[in-house]
Amino acid sequence: MNIQVLPDHKLSPVAPLKPCNVEKKEVELILVKDQNGVQYTSSTIMPTPSTHGTPCTAEELEERETWGKKIDFLLSVIGFAVDLANVWRFPYLCYKNGGGAFLIPYILFLVIAGMPLFYMELALGQYNREGAATVWKICPVFKGVGYTVIIIALYVGFYYNVIIAWSLYYLFSSMTSELPWLHCGNAWNSPNCTDPKLLNGSFLGNGTSYAKYKMTPAAEFYERGVLHLHESRGIQDLGMPRWELVLCLVAVVFLLYFSLWKGVKSSGKVVYITATMPYVVLFVLLIRGITLPGAMDGIRAYLHIDFKQLNDPKVWIDAATQIFYSLGAGFGVLIAFASYNKFDNNCYRDAILTSTVNCVTSFFSGFAIFSVLGYMAYKHGVRIEDVATEGAGLVFIIYPEAISTLPGSTFWAIVFFIMLLTLGIDSSMGGMEAVITGLSDDFKILKRNRKLFTFATAFGTFLVALFCVTNGGIYVLTLLDNYAAGTSILFGVLIEAIGVSWFYGVDRFSEDIERMMGFKPGLYWRLCWKFVSPTFLLVVVIASIVTSTGLSYDDYVFPSWSNVIGWGVALSSMMFVPIYAIYKFLSMPGTFKQRIAYCITPEHEHHLVAEGATIRQFTLKHWLAI
Repeated sequence: MNIQVLPDHKLSPVAPLKPCNVEKKEVELILVKDQNGVQYTSSTIMPTPSTHGTPCTAEELEERETWGKKIDFLLSVIGFAVDLANVWRFPYLCYKNGGGAFLIPYILFLVIAGMPLFYMELALGQYNREGAATVWKICPVFKGVGYTVIIIALYVGFYYNVIIAWSLYYLFSSMTSELPWLHCGNAWNSPNCTDPKLLNGSFLGNGTSYAKYKMTPAAEFYERGVLHLHESRGIQDLGMPRWELVLCLVAVVFLLYFSLWKGVKSSGKVVYITATMPYVVLFVLLIRGITLPGAMDGIRAYLHIDFKQLNDPKVWIDAATQIFYSLGAGFGVLIAFASYNKFDNNCYRDAILTSTVNCVTSFFSGFAIFSVLGYMAYKHGVRIEDVATEGAGLVFIIYPEAISTLPGSTFWAIVFFIMLLTLGIDSSMGGMEAVITGLSDDFKILKRNRKLFTFATAFGTFLVALFCVTNGGIYVLTLLDNYAAGTSILFGVLIEAIGVSWFYGVDRFSEDIERMMGFKPGLYWRLCWKFVSPTFLLVVVIASIVTSTGLSYDDYVFPSWSNVIGWGVALSSMMFVPIYAIYKFLSMPGTFKQRIAYCITPEHEHHLVAEGATIRQFTLKHWLAI
C-alpha cells in the first residue's frame, strides 16, 4: 500500500487521529491500493488541538505493521481459537449432555452471543489499530478492563505452556519401538499395576469406571512417570521441579519466543504449520478410528439424542461456558490480531468464517475421539460411559492406551502428540501476543524494544510455570486453571460489552464499521451487542459464581486456604476495572460533571468537554440509540 501525504506529514490514513498540538491545516490523503485496485482519494482536515493536546511524535504518526497476507491473520485466529479444549472437552460435554440435543443450546449461544462478541472484538481492534488496553481511547474509564484481560492472558500462559510441555515429553517418550505405557514393570510403576488385558467388566464390578481406574500402565505413566504425583502429599508439598519437564518447558518457551519476537511477520508464518497440522492429524486418526472394532458403538453414543437432558439448567450452562471459552473472546487476542489488519479488511466475513470453523472442528473431533473410545469399551467389555472422560485423562491416559494396542503404535502416538503440540502452541502464541501488543501499544518504550520485551514475557511465564512441573505441580495447575481465567474472564468481557455497546454507543460503533467496510452491521448484530450478549454474559457470570465449589483433583480435596488464594488470583485481575476507573476520574480536571464527561467520551473529543459543548452521553438519545 502506497501512501502519499501532502503537506509534509507522514500520516496513517487508517487510525483515528489523536489530538495533537499542530496547526490546523488541510491535509490530502491519497490511498492507492496495490491490488484489485480502486483508487480512493479524500481530503480531510486535522482536528483542532484541545487545551490538553500533546505534541505529535513520530511514533504516533508512523504506520502500524500489518499481516503479510490475509491468510496469516485467518490461520492465526483459527489456530488460537482451536485449542486442546476442542478435542478434550467438547466431545465429552456433547456426549454427557444429551448428544445431538446438546447442539441445540450450543448453536443457539454461538449465534446470539459467541459470534457477536467475536465480531465485536475483531472490529474494535481493526478500527482503532490498538491492543486491548489502548483501544479504550474510545471510552477512557474502561481502560482498566484492557489491563484485566492482559493479566488474564498472562496467567493462562503460566500453566498452559506446562500442558504443551507434557505433550512434548510424551512425544519424546513415544520414540521407542515399544511405548512405555504398554506394560507394567517399569521403574515408575507401583506393585498394584494391573495389565489392561486383565481388566474387564467383571474385574471392575465394584462401581469404578475404567476411566477412573488408576492402576493401568497408561494411568501410572501419566501420574507416576510424568507428574510424580505419588511423591507429593498435596498443594502444600510441591518438591523440586522435575528436570525432564523443565527441559520440555524450556523448549516450548524458546519456540514461543522465536515465533513472536518479530511480531506478526514471524508468527503469521508459524501458523501455516500449527493451525493446519491438527486438521490433517484429526482426519488421519478418524480414518484409523472408524476401522476399529466397536468404533460405531462409540460414534452412536456420541450422537445419541436425548432431549430430556435439555430440562437440566446445567446443560445450558455447560453450552454457554463452552461456546464462550472455545471462541476465545475476552483474552485480548482477537483485538491484538485484528489491530494488524488493513483498515478496509472485511472482519465481518472473518468473524463468521473463523467462529464457524472453530465449532465445526469441535464437533468433528468428537468422531475421532469416540471411535477410539468405542474400541476401548469393546476391548474391555465395558460400557462407553465407563471409558468416556474429559481433560488430561482423555488425551494423556485413555487415548494413548488405545493407541498402544494398535499395530504401528509408535507412529500413531507420534502423530497424536504432534497434534496436541500444534493445538497448544498457537493458542499460547495468541495469548502471549495479546500481552505483548496490549502493553507495547500502551508503553512505547516496550514497542521500541519488542524483542527484549518478548523475551522478558516468555522468561517470566517460564519462571512461574516451574511451580507446575514439581511433584505436586498438578495441584498448582488445577488451581490456576479454575481461578485464573474462570469468573474473571467472563466479568472482563461483560464490562467490555457494556463499554462498547452502552457507553461508546452501538450506533457510533456501527458507523466505525461502516467507515471500514462500507456497510453498517444489521439490526440483528446491533441488538445482540446492546442487549443479548451483555444479558448472556451476566447470566453466565452469576452461574459461574453460584455453581463454584471447593477445588478437588480426583480424590484429593484442596485445603480451604488454597481456594482463598484462588479467589485472590481471580480478583487480582478484576480489580483493575474499578481501580483504574477511580484513578481516571480523580486525575481529570474540572467539575464533577466535566470529570465524568472526560471519562466517558472518546479522547479525540476531549476538546469538546473543555469547550463546554453538549456531550452525547449526557443525552437520552445516546442511551436509546441502536
